[in-house]
Amino acid sequence: MSGAAAGVLRFSEDRDPAVLAQFVRLRVIDPEGAYWRRGIEAAGRWLRETGNGVLRVPYTVVTPEDWGGVGGYPLGQWIADQRRSYTAGTLEAGRVAELEKLGMVWSEQDAAWADGIAVAKEYAAVHGHFLPPTTAVWDGHPIGVWAKNARAAARRARENEELRAAGLPVPSAAGAMAETRRDELDAIDPGWCPVWDTAWQRCYRLTQNHIQAGGTLPETVGDVVVQGEDLGRWVTAQRFGWEQLLPAQQWILENTLKIAPAGEDERPVKQTQDTKWAANLAAARQFHAREGHLRVPRKHAEHLESAEAVSGRQNGADGPVVVKLGTWLDNVRKRAAKLPEQRRTDLDQLGMRW
Repeated sequence: MSGAAAGVLRFSEDRDPAVLAQFVRLRVIDPEGAYWRRGIEAAGRWLRETGNGVLRVPYTVVTPEDWGGVGGYPLGQWIADQRRSYTAGTLEAGRVAELEKLGMVWSEQDAAWADGIAVAKEYAAVHGHFLPPTTAVWDGHPIGVWAKNARAAARRARENEELRAAGLPVPSAAGAMAETRRDELDAIDPGWCPVWDTAWQRCYRLTQNHIQAGGTLPETVGDVVVQGEDLGRWVTAQRFGWEQLLPAQQWILENTLKIAPAGEDERPVKQTQDTKWAANLAAARQFHAREGHLRVPRKHAEHLESAEAVSGRQNGADGPVVVKLGTWLDNVRKRAAKLPEQRRTDLDQLGMRW
């Protein structure tokens, strides 16, 4: 028994009626109310001390003893109690409002979603998009994994909607994202969940942002690198891989970035078996002329500068043609029986050891 309680309960002594009334109210009539007020005070102190913007307290948290009147308070358990009462519908409206004013999180799933949305807004504000790679971490939050899971949930919801529109049964709604949550992410970045690859969408947005900021369309590899993405390489890949793009992607590139498919005169010359043989044989002759033999190490690569190499080059390519001569000769030996007589003769003249 506390000293204050012992003083009040010594009935042989005179007692102050006001003190006795307060004691009875707090200890007998309204003990739960006192428990509530201490919880609210401890929650407010926890928010101030931790700097958190929301009241999401781990279950094991007990306030430090040096917090005065709320020291040693089982705040985590108290929060869990209020959450259970709220779920059961027994928590008074006034208390609900008081907790929500402090930033109360009523479910862990909702808390995780709220945290993700907050980080997503910050990430998009800095990067100009919300298309983080899976490995992205922002302010200690694994936002890349969070975004990946969110896209999977949104795509599940999209698939279910398509099934319903077609009058087909939906196997399960589990794991599908609610429309309100999709709206939240759409407000951050309308293109956060593309139909196609996310990496493609990220490069597209970075290129678009670069042009809108006054830059020109990057067309040279290594010319413009933003957030680790080589935009010149990406643009070149779109032009030369135009046929592999979806019609919607082609339309986007043509109408927003003014990207056109590569012309036939820009595409590399397709090598025939004869041109490949000629380049390899030229490399063998060059090696023989320099070394006096054709005993080529398995990993040797010959840098071919002779005129025969021109047919092995791509249009517009500069520098020597690199021939993996050692590998080529090993492969030729394995299929020696199928070689035309003239090709065998050409190699025999160089001292080829079969």
